[in-house]
Amino acid sequence: MQQARDNDQWAAQIPLDPLQAAVMGRQRDVMAMVSEALSQGRARLAYQPVVTAKAPRKIAFHEGLVRVMDDGGRVIPAGDFMGRVEETGIGRDIDCLVLDLALKALTDHPQRRLSINVSARSIADASWRRVIEAAVAQPNPVVPRLILEVSEDSAMSLHEVVIRFMAEMQPHGLAFTLDGFGGGLISFRYLKDFMFDMVKIDRAFIRNIERDADNQALARALLAVARQFEMFTIAEGIESAEEAGFMTKLGVDCLQGYHLGVPKFSFQTINS
Repeated sequence: MQQARDNDQWAAQIPLDPLQAAVMGRQRDVMAMVSEALSQGRARLAYQPVVTAKAPRKIAFHEGLVRVMDDGGRVIPAGDFMGRVEETGIGRDIDCLVLDLALKALTDHPQRRLSINVSARSIADASWRRVIEAAVAQPNPVVPRLILEVSEDSAMSLHEVVIRFMAEMQPHGLAFTLDGFGGGLISFRYLKDFMFDMVKIDRAFIRNIERDADNQALARALLAVARQFEMFTIAEGIESAEEAGFMTKLGVDCLQGYHLGVPKFSFQTINS
């Protein structure tokens, strides 16, 4: 044990090389920028359409994707921070802000339906819960047009909390999507206990599916499981006409991806 402590102390004294120092410095700078942007309300939703597979110019709903801006109005790339904040207070702040933005968007656009991402930890958070409960209590609630997307890993991390929340919200018309279906840690023995209305098949199984026999077999299996549990199916990450065509032939209900529509700061009526 003493040797391990000595080794740790020795390692801590080794100076970082310039590249490591630059990377760590950038990470700290980005997180500081994100915290400041959230405190000043510099965030917007970009809307990506989710289209019906059999009529690909018909939009079923949009997914609201958060975009955080620096003080110059430039978007801070989500890849620079999203993976590191989900289990932190910043992650809770982002989820609260996204929920608030989504509820306002639905109020302003009564014909729209919108999905947003949320973590299980936010579902368990008192601040986030107060926002959704206040929305449910409104005389003309927009909650029945809201869809919450929860990833497999997140759902399993606090599965009892998520299952209980679903049971509480189901009578109010709130819908739930299992995001990244097949790519995470969800146990099929728990799947029947959740109340997911939809599943998004993980994009890893969609890539080049028209010529990848393994992905074809896996996608068919995931679709079969979803149908057994009477869940609506969405193929995400569609980036080519070939992928869209193959998933449509497999019988998926909806498609989402850059081939069909990119995220924009305004709702789209048809795909361009």
